[in-house]
Amino acid sequence: MKETKILVCYNAPVSVFSLYNGRPEDKDKGTKDLSEEGFATEMESVISILKNYFSEVQSLAVDKRVQRVIDEITAFNPDAIINFVESVEGITSYEYCMAALYELLGYHYTGSIPSSLGNCLDKDKAKSILRSFGINTPGSLTLKPHRRFSEKDIDLNYPLIMKLLDEDASIAISEYSVVKNYKELKKHYKFLSDTYNKNILVEEYIDGRELNAAVLGDKVLPISEIQFTGLPDHLPKIVTYEGKWIEESVYYDFTKPKCPADLTKRLKKKVEDMALTSFKALNCRDYARIDIRLDQKGTPFVIEVNPNPDISSDSGFARAAKAAGISHPELLFIITGFALNRKDNDKKNKAS
Repeated sequence: MKETKILVCYNAPVSVFSLYNGRPEDKDKGTKDLSEEGFATEMESVISILKNYFSEVQSLAVDKRVQRVIDEITAFNPDAIINFVESVEGITSYEYCMAALYELLGYHYTGSIPSSLGNCLDKDKAKSILRSFGINTPGSLTLKPHRRFSEKDIDLNYPLIMKLLDEDASIAISEYSVVKNYKELKKHYKFLSDTYNKNILVEEYIDGRELNAAVLGDKVLPISEIQFTGLPDHLPKIVTYEGKWIEESVYYDFTKPKCPADLTKRLKKKVEDMALTSFKALNCRDYARIDIRLDQKGTPFVIEVNPNPDISSDSGFARAAKAAGISHPELLFIITGFALNRKDNDKKNKAS
């Protein structure tokens, strides 16, 4: 086994989100940050897997104590960093800062570069970049919180879906996120403004099939579809926060992935091409997940580009990899290899 030191950086789990979904009466139903907590418990398995491939593997829980983080990284002096940091103490806008820190310290790391992480997190900016490449994405506008606007300012076709501009993990996405008219929009706008005090993306809702295209390197893995079979008719067919993280909720029970999705050869090729073009347009690196919706005519629209998506053993990305014949240990090895290859190429370039 070659002497190789790998450091796995991940979010230090926060105990409770001050964020909640739905309506003000749900305010006291604070939920644990299940995504971070769950991933922290998987670290032992990840470390165990990586030790089968590399001589020395350590993990580091990242928080706001920047000097501690710097000291621990430099003391270990890894050959590559596996970057699983999606937020710092619950603040998603700090995600790109960690990638920037690795670069400032001179370490090679997995996943996308800081500018790509920042551009993808800002949904309005990401959509502008996609449009500049001729990629279909729903019409949208951004509203600042606690501002006055009128019905004529909403020059979009209903129904609309309302999201926080710079959050991921479906935070604030609920059954109330899809609005059918201006009255519903104003009501939910007030709720989002009062609750989160963040910019709000208002986007035309594509009422159709939802697909996830996982990109690994330069290839699209088997495409997944979110199936809403059994979801009550009055609920919009979307992936909500509850659907991702709250077991025994209605959305959790009736938003099930199917991989591979049932697609015609022509549609499959169209979705794969759109995913790869989106990946390149936003300058993603190593791996990403592209969320796509099909309208009633079967036309695909990119909803979101997710760089550095969750690749834990029960994630959608790992499911797509498995459908391609790639086990979870192999997936971790491949992604780590991207960073190590960049280090080797960097050495060769400096030597030449």
